[in-house]
Amino acid sequence: MAKVPANGIELHCQQFGQGPDLVMIHGITGNLAIWHLEIVPALMSAYRITTYDLRGHGYSDVPPTGYTTADHATDLKYLLDSLGIQRAHIMGHSFGADIALHFTILFPERVNRLILVEPGIAALVSLREREDWIGWKYWRDKLELGGVTIPPEKWYDAEYLVRASVNLPMLFGFRKGRARRAAPLVRLMNTTTAAKDYCEVGGMTLEKINQVQHHTLVLYGDDSVFLGTHEYLRDHLPHCISYLMADSEHFGPVERPQLLLQYVRDFLQEPASQADVNAKPTVPLVNEQAGQPRGTRAASGG
Repeated sequence: MAKVPANGIELHCQQFGQGPDLVMIHGITGNLAIWHLEIVPALMSAYRITTYDLRGHGYSDVPPTGYTTADHATDLKYLLDSLGIQRAHIMGHSFGADIALHFTILFPERVNRLILVEPGIAALVSLREREDWIGWKYWRDKLELGGVTIPPEKWYDAEYLVRASVNLPMLFGFRKGRARRAAPLVRLMNTTTAAKDYCEVGGMTLEKINQVQHHTLVLYGDDSVFLGTHEYLRDHLPHCISYLMADSEHFGPVERPQLLLQYVRDFLQEPASQADVNAKPTVPLVNEQAGQPRGTRAASGG
């Protein structure tokens, strides 16, 4: 384990493998471990992989402020500077995918290809403001399964639900059902601006998203509550290949790691001249960008 200076704080990071640089970014209330169950071991023979704990998470420092996607993207820029990485493939999950996209907007020269797994995108909050958005019930149901009851007056309060989520047991992976280490997450929510900053656009407007020119792979579960965001990115990112992963909700790296790996390998291995919106993967998977009707479930991919 190493802690590296970045943007006035120290971030815990790990590196494995050799080859082109691939940086992976976890989501809010998580840590770098999400990548190390199956994704890192499968890719480290072909890439030098860097994973790290976001500020306020894992073993990284916990400053009181600075938790917007812009702040996290700036942290990543300084982390790469400290590690001597000039340019890399960037991959993020959930809020980490938001950070990856904002990093690409702010520092386009530092990014080769971009992989976004289940981003929410604060600028698309209008898709989730209605009380009939399926995600509200999904979120409450997951909390109920973990023994956390949400009072009706908080059913549509995103910050309240983020704070309540720190008490959930692990939902996926080999520690499914076990209690998570809640104390660091409670500290994050109670002593920092992380919960509030999570909902901030932070300068990542739809106009700026629409101008991203990098070849981008977008992955969502076919049971995701963020399918509206998937459709927006699919239709507005200029060089986007998008897929829905069968039998997956939100945590593809641990729900469907082998399927996710097939998509990622194909995307990263394509010659630059072929990595465009018309490119087809080398395994028979459903390509949403190529015209798969909405509402059709994606292929299982084995």
